[in-house]
Amino acid sequence: MELQEINQKLKETRDELLGIVNRLSEDQLNKKNDSYSWSISQICQHLIKTEELYIVAIRKGLKSKEDSFIENKPLEFLLDRSKKLEAPDMAKPIDEILEKKEMVKKLNNSREKLNELLNTLEDPLVLSRRHFIHPVFKEMLLIEWVRSLYLHEQRHIKQINEIIDG
Repeated sequence: MELQEINQKLKETRDELLGIVNRLSEDQLNKKNDSYSWSISQICQHLIKTEELYIVAIRKGLKSKEDSFIENKPLEFLLDRSKKLEAPDMAKPIDEILEKKEMVKKLNNSREKLNELLNTLEDPLVLSRRHFIHPVFKEMLLIEWVRSLYLHEQRHIKQINEIIDG
């Protein structure tokens, strides 16, 4: 999958997320179904943290001068909500209430930083030639890091819709 296609998916997915968030009240955003689950606001915090961590990882991977010869990982399993995944501690949300305006601003900021990084690449194909170690998925090409962002976000949009539908 090419970067242009991935960028389109990133944009569509983020637009869908922002559309949902903007329709909800502050109460809906911060309501938890139980003490073990995240609120929609916390899911968004998790998405922001994940995106920011991915930007750092992609930057580190780009510093390598050696080509990687690893296979693309099948990432579609990210969309399967029946398979529970535990977020690494550094990507977990904190238990604070963020106002909707602040949350949307942070979502936009993290995406701007990602776009800035991707748009300043002299050769976008470098993403398919470099890798970085993912804490859960191990060796991953940088292009797969970028691709997994929208899949991860789609997974959480499903979760958000489950919360809304009660």
